[in-house]
Amino acid sequence: MAKRKTKFVCQECGYESAKWMGKCPACHQWNTMVEEIEAAAVKGRTGYMSGITSSQKPEKITSIESKKEPRVTTKMREFNRVLGGGVVLGSLVLIGGDPGIGKSTLLLQISAQLAEKDLPVLYVSGEESTRQTKLRADRLDIKTDKLYVLSETNLMDISRQIEEINPSFVVVDSIQTVFKEEITSAPGSVSQVRECTMELMKIAKTKGIPIFIVGHVTKEGSIAGPRLLEHMVDAVLYFEGERHHTYRILRGVKNRFGSTNEMGIFEMKEEGLREVMNPSEIFLEERSQGAAGSTVVASMEGTRPVLVEIQALISPTSFGNPRRTATGVDHNRVPLLMAVLEKRVGLMLQNQDAYIKVAGGVKLDEPAIDLALAISIASSFRDQPTKPDDIFIGEVGLTGEIRRVSRIEQRVQESAKLGFKRVICPKNNLDGWNYPAGIEVIGVSNVQEALEVGLHQ
Repeated sequence: MAKRKTKFVCQECGYESAKWMGKCPACHQWNTMVEEIEAAAVKGRTGYMSGITSSQKPEKITSIESKKEPRVTTKMREFNRVLGGGVVLGSLVLIGGDPGIGKSTLLLQISAQLAEKDLPVLYVSGEESTRQTKLRADRLDIKTDKLYVLSETNLMDISRQIEEINPSFVVVDSIQTVFKEEITSAPGSVSQVRECTMELMKIAKTKGIPIFIVGHVTKEGSIAGPRLLEHMVDAVLYFEGERHHTYRILRGVKNRFGSTNEMGIFEMKEEGLREVMNPSEIFLEERSQGAAGSTVVASMEGTRPVLVEIQALISPTSFGNPRRTATGVDHNRVPLLMAVLEKRVGLMLQNQDAYIKVAGGVKLDEPAIDLALAISIASSFRDQPTKPDDIFIGEVGLTGEIRRVSRIEQRVQESAKLGFKRVICPKNNLDGWNYPAGIEVIGVSNVQEALEVGLHQ
């Protein structure tokens, strides 16, 4: 009897080795090498996509017909926006998020909405029984005959049911519980996740069935398993939020059919997830009036402007090295802006602790929030509040100049819609467009001018 060959595979990055090592030489993680038995090669197999590519021939790019991918929309406009306008036929979408955040609830609601359009949907749950799924469906008030529920983890049985039912959509919750019999490693391992995803991708591409797969995340917040998983799928969505808060954010980090800058906001209710159509009101409803260190910025999330409050607390340090803590923004941006304020404006911040927070749990990473951050820091340091109806927009350079930002018209229109009276923005953004009625747009060229306009006694 031939001896079975074994190998050691890193469960974080997929690196393979003939011997066990305590530290993976590829991703430098400790204790991630797991022994697996090598699967025997299947005769005649030339690749997992052989069924698709065998009859394909090279074509001239000028002779290929250009047409938009057909999409199926759901009742959740926030979900459609993140996907780029709806679900693309034949796409493979990966949704990740922390345990208990609401991934299964979101996909069950989406499945029910698609089934109500007389489109059969197969919901495969590898973590819950059909009765448990039924209990969640009762709580969400789902009553449709086109939604099929299957509690199965064997990929062969799942494929057989897809052949019999011929659904228009498939949901697999989750990919870490599905296994392929030919592979001897445990479900959730690198080999199982990779091969099962390849098989599901083959089904999606050959049959034109959109497939949603749920992926577990690590404690660092990334999708568990090999990084290859994110490269294989067409879209990667992250469902974020605090378990003890009601608001959830659906954010796209990869999308072959749309923008990756879009963001969808939902509110978790007892009867399920409800989309938030005007997130700016939600983020500003608990704002304190007349508090020093608080400013409002109009940030672009994809094609939609969102008004968010930025808070700063500056206090004398009790240690040799002052602390710089930031939540919701890049922590490297805080000391950079503090250095600009110290050098160009003359604020002595080198012996001050700085705590920055974006209210509502939103993460902002565009340059247009620089001016609001700088004004918040200066407001808290001088203990001078900003006007409650002011908006600050602009990128701050190292020489203290305020640089122009994109889509200033949409930002100002959203500010006027919510009742703000003044917008302090870069002077170079003032030309070439008409201001909305009832709002004053003030252009500034450097941080010193912005402080003189924005702070008052």
